[in-house]
Amino acid sequence: MTFRFRLALAAIAALALIWLFFAVIERALALMQRYLALPLALQWLLGAVLVLFALAGLMLLWWLLRPRRRRRALKVADRADVENRLQRLRERNVDTAMLDRELIELDRRKQGDRVYVALFGEISTGKSTLIRAIAPHALTRSDARGGTTREVQHVDANLPDGRRLTLADVPGSREAGGEAHEHIARQEALRAHAVIYLCAGDLTRTQVEEVRWLGDFGKPLVLALNKADQWNEGERSLIVKRLQQQTRDIAATVVAISAGGSERFERPLVDGGSEQVERQRRPSIEPLLHALVRLTAPGASALEPSREQAVLAGLHESTGSLESATRTADAEKIVRKYARRAIIGALAAVAPGSDLVIQGALAAALTRELATLYDIRVTDVQIEDFLQQARLTLRTGSSIVLAIAGNALKAFPGLGTLGGGVLHAFAYALIFDSMGRALAASLAERKTLDQADAGDKLKALLTEASAGRMRQLATLTADAWRERRDLDGQSER
Repeated sequence: MTFRFRLALAAIAALALIWLFFAVIERALALMQRYLALPLALQWLLGAVLVLFALAGLMLLWWLLRPRRRRRALKVADRADVENRLQRLRERNVDTAMLDRELIELDRRKQGDRVYVALFGEISTGKSTLIRAIAPHALTRSDARGGTTREVQHVDANLPDGRRLTLADVPGSREAGGEAHEHIARQEALRAHAVIYLCAGDLTRTQVEEVRWLGDFGKPLVLALNKADQWNEGERSLIVKRLQQQTRDIAATVVAISAGGSERFERPLVDGGSEQVERQRRPSIEPLLHALVRLTAPGASALEPSREQAVLAGLHESTGSLESATRTADAEKIVRKYARRAIIGALAAVAPGSDLVIQGALAAALTRELATLYDIRVTDVQIEDFLQQARLTLRTGSSIVLAIAGNALKAFPGLGTLGGGVLHAFAYALIFDSMGRALAASLAERKTLDQADAGDKLKALLTEASAGRMRQLATLTADAWRERRDLDGQSER
């Protein structure tokens, strides 16, 4: 192509673009003239329609171009840190045996060269049937209670390329047994090098959350649509596309399979009757096997670092939960201890003072001890400011406190007739119990002494008259009163 010919083509293209530009301008002006010639009401109506269409277009454009939601970054857990935290829990006589066994199992699998694959999913999706299809020699069981797997079952299987792996059949989600079985399933999924997530159709919200949870821990994952032979090719293709959208950036691949298993149907007889027949469906799992070959191709040693990090991240969360539960239990003991001391102090001073919080030293000590428990440094000024706010709250709510105390004591024969001393003591028990619980909850949530938050929680607890809580405080008051009565009787003798 000569230079002159190219130049001529360029000139023609430029002229065409100029003509198109002016044609669009002319058309737009003509439409504008026609629009302005319309009645005012119709102008407003068409204008509103155009604005709605423009907004809809912008929303669609934003939805298409919006940044994808990033998965939660996997917590980089340090083994030494986890072991140190477990040791501190042991020193406080906390049972860490389950977490210790997790570390032992981590080391045991690390020493081997076998790839572990966990089979994860809700009940009745065919996990045990799929195990039999992959490893026909495996023995599995089923029952009618909803779910076939009561514990983790490990089965050795062979891949098409000859490599061996260990399949873990875990309890199904929403299985009979509840949270305990779900915890077992999730722990085994973290221990595995890779995960097969089995479903029997579109993912429910719960299933999507499970898949995202696995993705948050960086687990290599294959999503397998089981019982795919119950749909025609078009329906199956649509379901697979929806599953790919639901697990985008999480599942390495989505495959459609049929694990086989038995099915029952009614067969007509020549005499006009019918009979129930059970037959075995032929499994079709080749796509899943090939996906496993690709997913586990790096081998156990290459997959081990991510598996170890997932286990340690799970241990980090479990240790944190155990630490939180231990602190909550310790806080309960501290609150109960100071409530008892407040009762004893109130019984010693029978007449109630003008301010219900006259035991300032006890309240300050309670605040310091709870702050120490939650590793939060507080100053004397912060403590005094908090107690001053508590005094103001109690001055305005003293009548409510005494009314709750009086009503609660009436439910316990013998206590309600003992006079103002016991009533005063029970009021102190309610105050210190409410103050301690409010402060502990605020410290745990805010990680600092937030006076406003603790004050709001204190107001709520002072008016919360749950039967169980009142019974505990009444029992505590009665025990302290009996001990004081016995001591007084001994001193008189």
